[in-house]
Amino acid sequence: MSANRRWWVPPDDEDCVSEKLLRKTRESPLVPIGLGGCLVVAAYRIYRLRSRGSTKMSIHLIHTRVAAQACAVGAVMLGAVYTMYSDYVKRMAQDAGEK
Repeated sequence: MSANRRWWVPPDDEDCVSEKLLRKTRESPLVPIGLGGCLVVAAYRIYRLRSRGSTKMSIHLIHTRVAAQACAVGAVMLGAVYTMYSDYVKRMAQDAGEK
């Protein structure tokens, strides 16, 4: 029985997972920031689960989800605003350079 031990190794021309993650992080740094914020909020709210008082479990979990989503959406919005601003500034610089 000969086992093919190279079935899980990526070909030489492809990036490994860590290189791909680093490249994507350099291209859009707000994605890991949004994911990290989402995880921090979720971890904090789960930590605070025991001291929720008389609040129902479902309400506490809904608030946790909304807070975590707010971090992710906030990061996406910051990225969109940054992209629009940088495109506008580049266009204005190009227009000023042509005159």
